[in-house]
Amino acid sequence: MQQKELNERSPLRVLDQSIHGGLGRGNIGVVVARHGVGKTAFLVGVALDELLRGRHVLHVSLDQTAERVRAYYDEIFAELSHAEGLADVWEVRLDLERHRRIHCYLGGTFSLERLREALAFMKQHGDFTPQALLIDGYDFASTTRADVQGLRVIARELDAELWMSAVTSRVAPRDVHGVPEPVAHLRDVIDVILYMAHDGRAVHVGLLKDHDNPDVSELKLALDPTTLLLFRE
Repeated sequence: MQQKELNERSPLRVLDQSIHGGLGRGNIGVVVARHGVGKTAFLVGVALDELLRGRHVLHVSLDQTAERVRAYYDEIFAELSHAEGLADVWEVRLDLERHRRIHCYLGGTFSLERLREALAFMKQHGDFTPQALLIDGYDFASTTRADVQGLRVIARELDAELWMSAVTSRVAPRDVHGVPEPVAHLRDVIDVILYMAHDGRAVHVGLLKDHDNPDVSELKLALDPTTLLLFRE
């Protein structure tokens, strides 16, 4: 299988259809789940989908080292290429790595200002401007609406999609739309909200918010906890 065909057959096309064409440039998507359910794997799946289209991706981790994040990419790409019989695996892998950057801000060192500085440095010295931005491990519990709006401004300046992850708990309160805290109180400043839950066999991905559409579609998407690959249900 060739790279283009692999991307066209990606299970994420199901997500695109469910949210009427995709997240969209300049918009914010958040995947919410309990600890250890697969949020990072989901974000890496999104990133690989973008990379297979030849787009630049910046993966920002706030709770894992660059080595650990890179290991996620290596493992998931290896599983994906093996499962789909991808041709020219090493050539494709090198191309993906050329289009990807990983930045880590551990111990509460992340800020909008530091992100802006990193983006400016990459553009000036590396001719690199991400078309997809992923922020994993963001602390939604202590963030403000102004912070989220600030991230939206950055995404729009980049003309990039912004995907983020949020940790919730089993007992977290939910709003009338089923959105759990700590993102429920920020629902109106987030464009797409997904929820991941493990049923013992697979991790199901549900859609809780689809832009401003009042009727949210059922999402037939899941994550294999063994291979960490997304698949259509």
